[in-house]
Amino acid sequence: MVRKRQVEDRAWLEQELEGSEFRDVQLRKRFGMLLEQFWKGMGQTIPLACQDWANTKAAYRFMDNDRVNEQDILSGHIQATAQRFSVTDGPILVLHDTTTFSYEREHAELIGYAGSTITSAQRRGREKPSSQCGIVMHSSLAVTAEGLPLGLTAIKFWSRKEFKDTATRRNKVKFARIPIEQKESFRWIENLRQSTTRFGDPDRWVHIGDRESDIFELFDAACELGTHFLVRTCTNRLAGDGRHTVADEMSEVRVKGLHRTEFRDAKGAHTRRLWRSGTGASQSGRP
Repeated sequence: MVRKRQVEDRAWLEQELEGSEFRDVQLRKRFGMLLEQFWKGMGQTIPLACQDWANTKAAYRFMDNDRVNEQDILSGHIQATAQRFSVTDGPILVLHDTTTFSYEREHAELIGYAGSTITSAQRRGREKPSSQCGIVMHSSLAVTAEGLPLGLTAIKFWSRKEFKDTATRRNKVKFARIPIEQKESFRWIENLRQSTTRFGDPDRWVHIGDRESDIFELFDAACELGTHFLVRTCTNRLAGDGRHTVADEMSEVRVKGLHRTEFRDAKGAHTRRLWRSGTGASQSGRP
């Protein structure tokens, strides 16, 4: 049984590596070895996953190599995702969201600014929000309507080099006048475009996002590409003929389904919450 699982894991790794595009054959070979080591030592530190100093040093050299970038590393996986997509039928959901990787470093400016944290002391008004260093990742995951993940369709990493908040810029310039290309929210449009153009067949894609994706430019890009979107509303925009808002329109939409979620409160007691689909909680669109 163990041997069979090892063979299956190896076959999966080979599939993920098949479409990899590196500038050097040795780099591709080293990446394959690292991928297998990290797979077997999932959740462990790099030294523990690599098991000895030689492999650990080789891993760090690979990551510090100027001839390797994130697109090289992800090229094989993107290609494998495209192959899995090609053998599926029906609509494909693309789940877009942002994740922050936080680090503790003595010289935080070497990593970049990822956000601000609020401690209990700050909530009592004793301190200002402290800067948080790290890397921000915006990823797009393709999933079938039955819930089967196919893989990533697009991904973007960034980290601010200066510890400055956008609030400073908001006070000087009306934020709505700043081009979308100069805002971090442009990541939503970038990933939507990459996912749609990279895999083709736009009519099968449904791009899903939370309140952050309620951006007019995203709706415009989706219509331009001939694809679909479903986002949770943040702004009550004008809709239809312009005489009503999104909330007005959705209040007249028939309920499509009821979803009951159970969770525990701070005291451990069971609490239930009812969600309704098609009642203004979300908005969807297509060309």
